[in-house]
Amino acid sequence: MAIGFHIVREDVHSRARAGCITTDHGVIETPIFMPVGTAGAVKTLLQQQLDQDLQAPIILGNTYHLYLRPGTDILQQAGGLHRFMHWNRALLTDSGGYQVFSLAKIRKITEEGVWFQSHIDGSRHFFSPQRVMEIQRRIGADIVMAFDECTPYPCTHAYARNSLQLTHRWLDICLACFQEQGLYGYSQTLFPIVQGSVYADLRRASAEYIAAKETAGYAIGGLSVGEPEQMMYEMTALVNEILPPTKPRYLMGVGTPWNILESIALGVDMFDCVMPTRNGRNGMLFTWQGIINIRNKKWATDFSVIDENTTGPVSTYYSKAYLRHLFVSNEITGLQIATLHNLSFYLQLVREARKHILQGDFLSWKNEIIPRLKSRL
Repeated sequence: MAIGFHIVREDVHSRARAGCITTDHGVIETPIFMPVGTAGAVKTLLQQQLDQDLQAPIILGNTYHLYLRPGTDILQQAGGLHRFMHWNRALLTDSGGYQVFSLAKIRKITEEGVWFQSHIDGSRHFFSPQRVMEIQRRIGADIVMAFDECTPYPCTHAYARNSLQLTHRWLDICLACFQEQGLYGYSQTLFPIVQGSVYADLRRASAEYIAAKETAGYAIGGLSVGEPEQMMYEMTALVNEILPPTKPRYLMGVGTPWNILESIALGVDMFDCVMPTRNGRNGMLFTWQGIINIRNKKWATDFSVIDENTTGPVSTYYSKAYLRHLFVSNEITGLQIATLHNLSFYLQLVREARKHILQGDFLSWKNEIIPRLKSRL
């Protein structure tokens, strides 16, 4: 079956909504945060932990990284990424556009696509819209992204306009190449990506162009790349006024807990970010009381649990003092505990947001909780 989406309830005080996305690998209740599994693994975690402990209904894979290693031939021989990594829930793959953006010094953009050098061995490769669609078909994710150019911030209006027009031309090629029937017997769906940097006229034009394609969902890219938070919110709000309300909206690469809640209030349904995993491995913990740097000496004799209000396998099991000990001792277990805690918190955050949307008090709850989430402990 093709992907489906229905809205269960809309918030009367904001644009927030609680919905359900249906895929061949399960139902995803929205709003949802999607853990990032760049190379077919969420760093430090087992798939059993993601499935059984975190009950994450969907995770991400990265087209660029999976193309380089292990390569699409091996993935196809394995029967796709689901089987290769033994993951029975939904998968989303990005297009590789952001990784190409991050390789600014070792890539060349042309009308046909992008030449780039591998960050691994310097070998040269070429991504075209056609090639990216074929790579994602062989990876086999449930939701795949159109190939786009992620504009840097800051950039000129002229650069953003030319980039946007190129992204739209690439989208048309992606749509022409895309096949809904996946290579491995289940449906895939394609999300186009709204671009336009922080220029309202370009964001509006991109949203209108993409909304006219009537795909099963839409992504908003090119934000959270260094622009002020308020600009990000303004562009998100503008785009969501144009994108069809009956389809899921995915804000790519966002972000902090407060970014997520503010964006939910603007009508966003799906999020991903490396922040809970990457920052967790560096000792930053997100809690319902605020942000903790677990390496700080103040936690050395704090034997209280990591966060008594976060559900999950580790947050109420281990103490702050023990976790700090693991970090200062360079014990790998500390990275795993911090990652599990942060992802538990993020997934609980969006589930709480959904609960308050259903209860009808989301906006007041959001406004009350955000100052606490931002505080440094």
